[in-house]
Amino acid sequence: MSSPPLKALRVFETVARTGSFRAAAEVLCVTQSAVSHQIRHLEDWLGAPLFEREGNRTRLLPHASELSRSLSLSLAEIDTACQRARVNEHNESLVIAAIPSVAMCWLIPRLTGFRQAHPDIETQMLYAMHGRDINFRKAHIAFVFAPKPPDLPGIETHYFLPGTSVPVCSPSLIGQSSKTTLSPAKIVELGLLHDIGTTGWQTWIDQVGLQISTPLTGALFEDFNLLRAAALSGQGVALCASSMIQPDLEAERFVQLSDVSVLKEHAYYMLIRPHAQAKMMQKVQSFRDWAMDARGT
Repeated sequence: MSSPPLKALRVFETVARTGSFRAAAEVLCVTQSAVSHQIRHLEDWLGAPLFEREGNRTRLLPHASELSRSLSLSLAEIDTACQRARVNEHNESLVIAAIPSVAMCWLIPRLTGFRQAHPDIETQMLYAMHGRDINFRKAHIAFVFAPKPPDLPGIETHYFLPGTSVPVCSPSLIGQSSKTTLSPAKIVELGLLHDIGTTGWQTWIDQVGLQISTPLTGALFEDFNLLRAAALSGQGVALCASSMIQPDLEAERFVQLSDVSVLKEHAYYMLIRPHAQAKMMQKVQSFRDWAMDARGT
């Protein structure tokens, strides 16, 4: 029997990890048809389909899910072995992937402190996109936002900061520079700004008992940084995590309008890929300890 088609296996693992042929094609920098070709090649070799197809949607079959999990662990072991064999490992940068809110509001403003404490550690920053899997073949550490602790094979998960979010706006919108309490109806009248969807504000409105008969309106923004920028410029009221905007509140760039909060079950988590090479693991541990200590600053 011929050997398993390694290229097709890697493509399949990427499809399973990202959730779609299109997303896998973007990750692999190939066309979607090329991904489909490799999947057909693997299915021919296995003699069985890997996906249940319903129109344009695909779902992993049970035996394909088991294969995906095994491949993910195996590829991680291969990556670890290759990292260990690299002769220039001691010069490798510490790669940190962070979602935009953590990167812009928390990490980058404090990164000078880490460099001063560890001038021998070079860092590289990557954006992690909310809702997408982290590529731990590139990143040693990642910051994510989730409703519960992520449970990823071989990855350490550390609670980092709370995700509790409150309504805030620019002082220019209400003529006040310090915390003030407005009625729910008045807050809605100021105009709502939404992060991706309207779910957050709908939850807040339900909590305060406000009756709104029409669908929620307001500008939608793809990520937290765009939402924050719109709120800072006085375009409306946004639901923002207190742990990310505390400097904005203290500097009176934002005014908090209510103590009613949402996303209390959400949190920011720091994810760590254990590294077999001792020198890199020392860098990872140094950053982890510094970040945990810096949470209160």
